[in-house]
Amino acid sequence: MDNQADTYAQLRASFRWQVPEHFNIAVDVCGRWAGDRSRFALYYEDESGFTSAHTFWDIQRAANRLSNVLAALGTLAGDRVAILLPQRPETAIAHVAIYQMGALSVPLSHLFGPDALEYRLGDAGAHVAIVDRTTLPKVLEIRQRLPQLRHVLGVGAVHGDNVKCWADVLELASPRYTPALTRADDPAMIVYTSGTTGRPKGALMAQRTLLGNLSGFVCSHDSFPQARDMFWSPADWAWTGGLWDVLLPTWHFGMPLLAYQGRFGPDKAFALIEKYGIRNTFLFPTALKMMMKLVPEPKAKYDLDLRTIMSAGEPVGEAVFNWAREKLGVTINEMFGQTEMNYVVGNCASRWPAKPGAMGRAYPGHRVAVVDEQGRVLPPGELGEVAVHRQCQGEDDPVIMLAYWQNPEATAAKFVGDGWGLTGDLAKLDDDGDLWYQGRVDDVFNSGGYRIGPSEIENCLLKHPAVANCAVIGVPDAVRGTLVKAFVVLQPGFAGSSALVDELQQQVSRDLAPYQTPKAIEFIDALPMTTTGKVQRRLLRARQEERIVQAGKTMK
Repeated sequence: MDNQADTYAQLRASFRWQVPEHFNIAVDVCGRWAGDRSRFALYYEDESGFTSAHTFWDIQRAANRLSNVLAALGTLAGDRVAILLPQRPETAIAHVAIYQMGALSVPLSHLFGPDALEYRLGDAGAHVAIVDRTTLPKVLEIRQRLPQLRHVLGVGAVHGDNVKCWADVLELASPRYTPALTRADDPAMIVYTSGTTGRPKGALMAQRTLLGNLSGFVCSHDSFPQARDMFWSPADWAWTGGLWDVLLPTWHFGMPLLAYQGRFGPDKAFALIEKYGIRNTFLFPTALKMMMKLVPEPKAKYDLDLRTIMSAGEPVGEAVFNWAREKLGVTINEMFGQTEMNYVVGNCASRWPAKPGAMGRAYPGHRVAVVDEQGRVLPPGELGEVAVHRQCQGEDDPVIMLAYWQNPEATAAKFVGDGWGLTGDLAKLDDDGDLWYQGRVDDVFNSGGYRIGPSEIENCLLKHPAVANCAVIGVPDAVRGTLVKAFVVLQPGFAGSSALVDELQQQVSRDLAPYQTPKAIEFIDALPMTTTGKVQRRLLRARQEERIVQAGKTMK
């Protein structure tokens, strides 16, 4: 333990960020590797069984063509291009093409419904949207209400008025393109966070953000890369978890990864890990629990060569932690971060002890503390909010976001004291420097690996003529950790029924996303409110917790 403690202290003391004046994500993750035509970047498989393989040279040539197409459509440095695609080669190609132009990518989940897309596309002012057959109908439904959205580029078998076919336009474009000379602090991406009391906010990330993620990525995968390392994660590439935790850092090191377009299933996950020799993965606790329950003895069924597992989003728990160690031979390294300041805390089993249930320690290059409301650092054992400082050892931390897109008030509120960025997560620090999660300051919660805010779901439910008022919370669940539950007050003349529950669930699933859909809906007479008219979700959570306690007593 003492040797590991010394190792951790030495790592932190010796670490220094090396952020150059000029830096471009596309050049870093693809351009510099493309000269080696034999170096594989991506293996792809979809649910139908179709497979393909792509070298960095292949990715770069296609990205060059797309950059030329986007330039012909009027895309300039700083313009926003939305990517509404699942895991597939074109998604990665689009990111490379956009970054090397100095434009901004706006990744949006293919699961989003029309309402969710309309707000985000409108707020970002995207002038191009890249879609596939699942996202095109949603975009066409809202296109007339988005005057800035001038072009839609369709991947695969897509058809529609004024929709340009990806294959057709790329075929005519030049495969040569000279990347823009971007500064490390230039913006590169807008990632939308979950809203609490208001609309989702767009976190503006810089080109340098990739560099800020690397120390945590390397540590959480026990000194990535090693010989034969191969990465896969089901994490959606529209989110921080899929981009900054998987695709971009893996390619920074010139290593290959698998993209799988299809629904997650425990058996399928193990089959992919075996088939492609996956050595490194990022799996949400929900996915790990499903895999443990369905395949308790994985090595008896599959030939596995897993070396590292990172998990994040919610606590893994001792049962899953011990199962992975005993049955997979891998110690799960938990990680904590958020879109605005990702990959800042976690474990590295090869360098310091991983404690089951703990969030971990600050990764090298990040200054993390537990603070009070004024930004004062609290001692070990005291409850406070996890915060990340803009600087570490006198250097700017490159992982910190630039700002919230067109929202200076929210940006200012994110930081307190002399530069502490608040995460909204409560924790206690122990004497070893490990953080222990204690809950949320606000009403955001994690479910199935997705970070969910109640406001957007509530606004969607209120559109139904039967709903007078509503409130959404997260409730405990054995598999997913947390489920979405809605408390609904009905308009006069309406009665609660299973049919109405189905209607409300279908409305949210259609207009927002399946993972935002309430799995439970309870009809109540009135919501607990403050004197100023704000819903007291904490009282609803307390009521739910009391029910669980009482149910436990009844079973005894």
